[in-house]
Amino acid sequence: MPSNFGLLCSAFNLFVVASLLLNDVVQCKTLKRDGVYAILNENREEHAMVISVKALNEIKASLGWRVVYAWVGDDPCGDGDLPPWSGVKCSTVSGNDYRVVTELEVYAVSIVGPFPLAVTNLMDLTRLDLHNNKLTGPIPSQIGRLKHLKILNLRWNKLQDSIPPEIGELKQLTHLYLSFNNFKGEIPKELANLPELRYLQLHENRLIGRIPPELGTLPKLRHLDVGNNHLVGTIRELIRVEGCFPALRNLYLNNNYLTGGIPSQLANLTNLEILYLDHNQFSGRIPDSFYKHQFLKEMYIEGNSFRQGVKPIGDHKILELSDSEFLF
Repeated sequence: MPSNFGLLCSAFNLFVVASLLLNDVVQCKTLKRDGVYAILNENREEHAMVISVKALNEIKASLGWRVVYAWVGDDPCGDGDLPPWSGVKCSTVSGNDYRVVTELEVYAVSIVGPFPLAVTNLMDLTRLDLHNNKLTGPIPSQIGRLKHLKILNLRWNKLQDSIPPEIGELKQLTHLYLSFNNFKGEIPKELANLPELRYLQLHENRLIGRIPPELGTLPKLRHLDVGNNHLVGTIRELIRVEGCFPALRNLYLNNNYLTGGIPSQLANLTNLEILYLDHNQFSGRIPDSFYKHQFLKEMYIEGNSFRQGVKPIGDHKILELSDSEFLF
């Protein structure tokens, strides 16, 4: 009996020792793991900053003597006594102590040359505004990498080729401004894959083909401007999706080659306030439902082949870029 008791004591002591050793091992693994995470975070911060500096320096180099932005120092987010680079906004990554570039606004400073490909390495961008410069060539397909992008403003440049369908991968995009460029080809139907899109400006380009009716499925789209292109087709084709354009307020179809009549179903867009139909090849009459529409306050129809006596709604005015409808 005593010998059995001794065995039990020895087993218990062994269990305690084993438990302590196991706890030490677990703690060591935890410390090691935390140390690895710390190193990874440090490396990621350094890597993110290297990428940011490379991308921004590529833009800086293209400015030449027109560098009006104070991009001084090695850290675009600001380092010590130096402020962040002008036009650059950084944010701290949640749960970490390093910063990433989230906004880049460099406009009206005559950036020349192709779209800076390195910008697509700024993976945390939510706003990219390069409007009113002299960018040429295509938008690179790598633009689809900017998954956090909400605002993309490239209007008033000299960009060419087709609008890349990869823009349809930017699921958080709310504002897309590509007007006043030289884009050609068709409007990619992939733009209908942007559930948050509210403003889509494609006017003053060289776009051809039909307006994708899939755009009508965008639940939050308020403003659609495809004026001054070379688009064809009919309005009936555009609104063939039942319940289409539920939030649309402004629709600009002017200065294209659209044909056919104006279907009464267009008046079912109950939120519609502004409708530009002018300078197309429309014919027939305007249904009475448009003149009884609850919110429609502007409808422009000149430059078509409507029946005599058809009248516009509202006074035609030139829309200024400063209008609040276009503010971010």
